Order: sequence, then C-alpha cells, then structure tokens
Amino acid sequence: MSYILSIDQSTSSTKGTLWNVSGQLVAREDLAHRQIVSPEGWIGHDPEEIYANVLRVSSLVLERAGVQPREVAAAGISNQRETAVCWDRQTGRPVCDAIVWQCARATDIVWDVREAGLEGDVLGRTGIPLSPYYSAAKFGWIMRHVPEAAGLMRQGRLCCGTVDSWLLFKLTGVHKTDYSNASRTQLLNIDTRSWDTDLAKAFGIDPGCLPEICQSDSLFGESDFGGLFPGKIPVHCMLGDSHAALFANGCTAPFTAKATYGTGSSVMMNAGSARPKAGKGIAVSLAWGMGGQVDYVLEGNINYTGAVIKWLEKDVGLLESGKQAGELAASAGSSGGVYLVPAFSGLGAPYFNDRARAAIVGMNTSTGKAQIVRAAEESIAYQIRDVVETINQAIAQPLSVLRVDGGPTRDRFLMQFQADLLQIPLEVNAVEELSAAGAAYGAAIGCGAADREALFARRQFTARTPQIERTESDRLYAGWKQAVSLINR
Repeated sequence: MSYILSIDQSTSSTKGTLWNVSGQLVAREDLAHRQIVSPEGWIGHDPEEIYANVLRVSSLVLERAGVQPREVAAAGISNQRETAVCWDRQTGRPVCDAIVWQCARATDIVWDVREAGLEGDVLGRTGIPLSPYYSAAKFGWIMRHVPEAAGLMRQGRLCCGTVDSWLLFKLTGVHKTDYSNASRTQLLNIDTRSWDTDLAKAFGIDPGCLPEICQSDSLFGESDFGGLFPGKIPVHCMLGDSHAALFANGCTAPFTAKATYGTGSSVMMNAGSARPKAGKGIAVSLAWGMGGQVDYVLEGNINYTGAVIKWLEKDVGLLESGKQAGELAASAGSSGGVYLVPAFSGLGAPYFNDRARAAIVGMNTSTGKAQIVRAAEESIAYQIRDVVETINQAIAQPLSVLRVDGGPTRDRFLMQFQADLLQIPLEVNAVEELSAAGAAYGAAIGCGAADREALFARRQFTARTPQIERTESDRLYAGWKQAVSLINR
C-alpha cells in the first residue's frame, strides 16, 4: 500500500502525519517549537528549528506507523500563513527569526503605506485590508531593521517567503509558493494572480525576492527529507492551513463554509471561480489552484481564540490544563455578564484595529475563576459570530450550516455555545487534523494515487444544533458588541 506524508506546520508545533490513499489517518507525531517573545511583545519563530522539526517528525511518524520509507508515494505541506521568513538564497541561512502572523511590530510600515495614499489600492488589488497581520508589512519591517536583509536584496540574493516557501526551499532548493499562500501576503494581485510590482515597492521589497507562484496541487519539487527516503519523493501539494482545512472539509462548492479553531481562527467560505464582492471587515483571497482552476474565498481571521485559553493556563495560572476550560466554563452556569475581549495584539476581523488592547469588562464581587474562564471560552464563539455576520451581509443568502475543525472542537461546551450563538447547525469533523488532511488529499490526488470524489465521500462529522432561542442569543451577542465598543476606538 502507498502512503502520503503530510506536514502541518502550525503556529505552535509541527505535525508529521501519515495517511493511506483512502484518506485515513494512519499516524501522527508532533514537535513544539519555541515562541520567541521580545520585551516589546514581538513574536518570532526560529526557521531552522522549524525545519529541523519537519525532518524529525517525518522520521518519527514513519516509525510510529511501522511504514517503510519506500512505501511513501508523495508529500504535502500545510502551513501557518502570513508568517514572514527571509533568507540568503546562496547559503540557505535566515537573516533573522521569522515574524509570526500574530506579531504587530510592522504597524509603522502600515502607517507609512497609508500615509502614501495607497490603502485603497492595497484593498482593491489584493482583496485584503491593509494590516501588519499580513506578510508584506513584515517583509518591509525586515528590510528596514535588518541590515543584512537589505544588503542581500541589493545583491539579488534575498528570498522572501511564507513558511511553505521556506520549507520547500530547504527540502528541494527551489523557491516556490502556491496561490493560497501568495494571496495572504498582501502582495498578490488577485485579479491578475501575479505579484503586484507597485505594491511590493511600496512596502520596500524587490519583487525578485518573491517565490514563483504555482497551482496548489503542482509538483513543487522532490526531496529525500534529509536522507529519510532512499530516493526523492515528490512534494505534490502546498496549501495555507486554513485553505487546506476548507478543502478537507469538502467545501469545494460555492457558499460552503468552515471555521478552523486553533491558536487563532479562520472563518472561510468558498466563493467560486469569480472574484466576489466583499463587505467591510472581511477579506477576499484565493482558495487554491486545483486541477487548473483557481477559486476565491471570503475570509475573516481572528488573532486570539485557542491562544486565549493558553494564556489563562500558561500566563495567568487559572487552569492547570487547557482541557479543563470547557468543564469549568459549563460549571459556571453563566458568565455573570462578564466579557473578555482578547485584543492582545489588536482586533482582527471584522474590526482591523491594530491599536486596540484586551479587556475584561462586567466584573463584580461575585466574579470568580469559573466566570472568567467561561468569558474566555465565550469570546471565541463571539468572535466567530462577528465574522459569520459580516460574511452573511456580503452574500445573497446567509450560511445555513458551518463546518468546523481543529483541536478546540473537542470542547463540548464551546461547540454547543457556538451553535447557540450562531443559531445554525455545526458539523464537527471527526478528523482533528484537517489542515494536514487537506495537504494529504491534495498530494494524493495530484500524484494520481487517489480519486477526489472517493476521498470526500468518506467525510464524517457530528452535528451540533442550537439549544436556545434566538432572542437569548441576540441578547448575549449585544453584550459582546458593547464590550468590544469600549476598546475599538
């Protein structure tokens, strides 16, 4: 039997997963990497550590599965998006730590572009609002503050890319990306589907530093993964993690949507093969290029969802384990009118306020640990509703169901509260590793080892339906909107 190796490189860890060509998960191995946080609150990752973890989890997952390297037919990669990596094309050495998507250090770059009168051009050409969240401003920050980067750019030796490009370069020696990742850099013209030279220059970037853009199911290159395989295997799919989850959720038709719960969250709807109109507060990006066709999506991104629970555990000390959050939240009965707005590095979609900061509002002397934890859990669902409401305003018909995935979907309290708040059913995917699954499916289809229809026919999920009245849902949500208004100024 043939197998597919799928690497899911996320914000907190690198997952090595092995799938059979029927689309079933055979084994998984995870390795966490350091979160490098400066005194200013800037967030970075070590690109070399991430690459070393990719090689290590690839070996570990084969060992766990008892699969011989010669049985692996192809590999796919899904990755945290927007995180910016710059390296020397000749040596393969990074010029600095990667700037993580959550990091807002490039706010001044954004303000400079705004002052130049280009904010409308950025949105019109790239489909996404001007923000330090995206790669372009992060690249610009590196050019301005890392002398080696600027010097290499002048010499034509600098590579700029997202994590997929970095890993592919280290594995194969080629500098490429796919449509999904390119569309999240804020440098891709989503009408021409090519790098926008004018915008690149506005952010201080030579377009020659950027990778070649390919279909997501392309043959990107071949690698032996540091000698793991006896010969080189094809890397046959690359997708941004949220796009990979959309694909694995079977959202391949227009007006099908999913929400991925992770460190942050992405709410994404397939918009079909024509560029859709987007309302204020959501982005238009490319879903993928598959089978020669490029599809679009509407998307809203939230900076802090699962990360809020980790904050309660690691930094505040209210939880011994994040897994306790749902139980403790349920035990509270209600939040007692407490709302936690987790704008630790600004508000994401649909507000896009880089300067807002987190707050807990509505506390009184009866507020305890359980109420605060519940408010944190509920903040995840409220932020998802913010984005769903904005997408519904932009489309002809409101979403009737939301497919959901990610580790937090195992939290029964959170999923029920989410269904109650949205007042539509949730379909909770039975597979937790949806980003990895999307890259695995794309690679299996791309290399001819699997049939697309057969893969999606096996999708399994659990339904969650609303258990409260819409009037109560709207009352709770109105309290959230009031809490957000206190910091969204």
